[in-house]
Amino acid sequence: MEQVVAVRKNKDGDIVELKLSSGQVVDYKSAQQMAKNNEIENVNVFKGRDNEEHLRSNADGREDNNLDNLPMF
Repeated sequence: MEQVVAVRKNKDGDIVELKLSSGQVVDYKSAQQMAKNNEIENVNVFKGRDNEEHLRSNADGREDNNLDNLPMF
């Protein structure tokens, strides 16, 4: 199963693309759908206070593997 290994952010600091362990690069919406389909490990989709769906890493007590803290590509 795929894992997110790096992220690309826009000028506002928002994640716009994710690089998977296979080397595949997917946009944010595609990654959300893949997470819903259980195609990416250790991430989930939740509905935020803004009523929009967001992608986040599963809680595990570590900060180094949070999506915002992954390496940039």
